[in-house]
Amino acid sequence: MKLEHKDLLGLEYLSKAEIELILKTAKPFKEIFTRTVKKVPTLRGKTVVLLFYEPSTRTRTSFELAAKRLSADTVNIAISSSAVVKGESLIDTAKTIEAMKADFVIIRHSMSGAAHIIAKTISASVVNAGDGMHEHPTQGLLDMFTIIEKKGKIKGLNIAIIGDILHSRVARSNIWGLNKLGANVFVVGPSTLIPKEIKKMNVEVHYNIAEIIHKLDVVNILRIQKERQQQHLFPSLEEYSELFGINSEKLRNAKSDILIMHPGPMNRGIEISTEVADSKNSVITEQVTNGIAVRMAVLYLLAGGDGGECESFNS
Repeated sequence: MKLEHKDLLGLEYLSKAEIELILKTAKPFKEIFTRTVKKVPTLRGKTVVLLFYEPSTRTRTSFELAAKRLSADTVNIAISSSAVVKGESLIDTAKTIEAMKADFVIIRHSMSGAAHIIAKTISASVVNAGDGMHEHPTQGLLDMFTIIEKKGKIKGLNIAIIGDILHSRVARSNIWGLNKLGANVFVVGPSTLIPKEIKKMNVEVHYNIAEIIHKLDVVNILRIQKERQQQHLFPSLEEYSELFGINSEKLRNAKSDILIMHPGPMNRGIEISTEVADSKNSVITEQVTNGIAVRMAVLYLLAGGDGGECESFNS
């Protein structure tokens, strides 16, 4: 089976079968990590451009490593020293990149819909690495890959996303993907950080984690965006931590095998305690590792790769 898309713009636009294809394809790519030579020649001769208008450590590095392990050439465009600071538009920047014969453009942008705009403008494959408050599809995919790796499935699991749902592109991608794979999805946070229309996305809303902690299989904790504090959406970081921060006390009634996830970067002592972040239930560092495998799978499939054929990489 192949992915019948030029671009990866969001999990909202993928079918259950397409999501499963990406997750299945990521598995043999992760196994490559255990080899002495951690590269395959799949994208040799291809060029991957990393166009990040926002700061990033994990996502940018993960995509770069994924591309290099597929033997692609990578180009990082530093926005602060590019023509963007001279007033060049997003579309003109994209057209310039295409004129240089790039095969993939990985874009992160503060504007929701930015990835869609350039995907319609250029023939290269566009991967959305986070656009405004819209989606962050590869984060959602790596989160699901990690859950399946640890739990063996997603269907029927009770999974809570906790924190700033209102501004989170990670939350939206997770909600779309988890629902399509049959999870029971809960969102938890202060009322000011829960979108009014969120129930239309087939989630159950709670304002107190204690109400549901006993039945959860997975807790995915979002970074509290400190800059939102300037908008007075919650009284203080201390109060947020007291009510919604995940610590050992809040997990006292949780299942012994509950998974603790976080997309990073973490604000230790605010949305998650150090004790929980470093506990045996935490898979936060594994999420980072899995991100490389998932992004390798995405690039491979967008290049026309067959999900079945990639098994041969480990033979």
